[in-house]
Amino acid sequence: MDIKQLSEQLSVSAQVTASDLSAVAAAGFNSLICNRPDGEGADQPSFTEIEQQAKAVGLQAAYLPADSGKVTDEQGAAFGKLLGELPGPVLAYCRTGTRSATMWALAQAPHADAAALLQVTAAAGFDLNGLAPRLANLANPAEAFASVGDNAQAATSARDVIESSHQVLIIGGGAAGISVASSLLSRHPNLDIAIVDPATVHYYQPGWTMVGGGIFDASTTARSMASVLPSGVQHIQAAVVSFEPEKNAVTVEGCRTLHYRQLIVCPGLKLNWAGIEGLAETLGKNGVTSNYRFDLAPYTWDLVQNLKGGKAIFTQPPMPIKCAGAPQKAMYLSADYWRKQSVLGDIDIDFCNAGGVLFGVAAYVPALMEYVKAYDINLRFSRNLVAVDGSAKVATFKQTNADGTTEVVTQDFDMMHVVPPQTAPDFIRQSPLADAAGWVDIDPATMRHKNFDNIHALGDAGNTSNAKTAAAARKQAPVVAHNVLAALGKAKGEAHYDGYGSCPLTVERGKIVLAEFLYGGQVAPSFPSWLIDGTKPSALAWYLKERILPPLYWNAMLKGREWLASPILK
Repeated sequence: MDIKQLSEQLSVSAQVTASDLSAVAAAGFNSLICNRPDGEGADQPSFTEIEQQAKAVGLQAAYLPADSGKVTDEQGAAFGKLLGELPGPVLAYCRTGTRSATMWALAQAPHADAAALLQVTAAAGFDLNGLAPRLANLANPAEAFASVGDNAQAATSARDVIESSHQVLIIGGGAAGISVASSLLSRHPNLDIAIVDPATVHYYQPGWTMVGGGIFDASTTARSMASVLPSGVQHIQAAVVSFEPEKNAVTVEGCRTLHYRQLIVCPGLKLNWAGIEGLAETLGKNGVTSNYRFDLAPYTWDLVQNLKGGKAIFTQPPMPIKCAGAPQKAMYLSADYWRKQSVLGDIDIDFCNAGGVLFGVAAYVPALMEYVKAYDINLRFSRNLVAVDGSAKVATFKQTNADGTTEVVTQDFDMMHVVPPQTAPDFIRQSPLADAAGWVDIDPATMRHKNFDNIHALGDAGNTSNAKTAAAARKQAPVVAHNVLAALGKAKGEAHYDGYGSCPLTVERGKIVLAEFLYGGQVAPSFPSWLIDGTKPSALAWYLKERILPPLYWNAMLKGREWLASPILK
């Protein structure tokens, strides 16, 4: 852990995990403050998990969440009140430590020099100069926006904030963001590109199904952000607050403004764990797990190995979701293990799907149904998980009947794999870039925004109808790269995306149904049928998933090497 001391009473850090807390207590801390809302990231434990472990090691824990870049003066005051009440010293944390440092500065401002506060936070690695006017106002409301000292005045003023400008600004450092940056640089190496993302770790999320099935180790799916960033690309480690497309500007936490000539938006989506009552409180215990979170995928494998009989439920929320096949991939791998351990007959498996079909592309359903029958899986369509009582091991569903009526259904479970409802990130949904449903409103072929010509989007946050998969982002990245360069006058023609997506459905250990399709569900195999027939389970497709795709991701897709992904020019 990288702990930064701001005062004798307070230190701040990035996200802590339950396994860190013994070391936190051993370091002399007596209290913990969480400033990060649950559900922000795929590697984030809930506050409930942290609080329970904190109590076990003798730490008091408090929850004061704030959205990235939107810390209010009132939250600063509440933070100061907590510091006065909790036994010190205190460790506060959020995603990067910035929100915690911001709250401390706002709490101290009424009785401290603003310039001195900015010096302390800067020494700890937090650039909060954009807060200078607010700190000055809190110190002396009668003279709002007065000088706050030579150091702060040199960096900011009452009317201006810290600004920078880039040819291309990319929002999001996931699969889509890194890939499109590399695709741009492979075509034009001297571009000025910056990626905005608060994360320090980059994840190979398609591998988490394999972690939950006991095939991959979780550690192989994570690398530092610094190690995957293309050379020459600046990493702005901050969260986005708002977009001002009319001004070609993005505001990030710390009140900084970033200008651009071309903007690429690919922040991924939000896993809304709080959208299911009681889920956040029971994740990682009571038999409740999810391969959609990095730290929980190993727990899935633990549950699978230890279940010898009883009820196993696998859920799928309403679309759209990231990788629509992942909910049933977890189910098939689990059932295959139970079959090989000769306990499948003692385990009752339910697949509770909020939708009305097993898979959205009909050509692949017959092969999947063979496995549903072989594993004796009960298909429960139009059944959406709405609440979980972990301690009682009871799940509550909203069942929509054929006549349109709804009813509440409860089911007991011994193990439950949950997929949370999913939305665009809050800062996208609340922005002028969003459509009525909250997704970035883009042309499905060019990936260009429908209202702002110098904005493109790719990956999970866009409103295109393709499957939200890494395979889709791999095809989209070269399209967006070409069209951005064309807009900058550095390329000719217009590239079009055809809606390609792929879902390797792990139906058993050693075999995969390799679903590949375009817009409209048109089947689009990458290989001849004599090599891999995607409508049938294939050992070669498994080899592709297990052995080929991970290095292809790390060493080709993220490096701008576009094997089978060259853009279609019109």
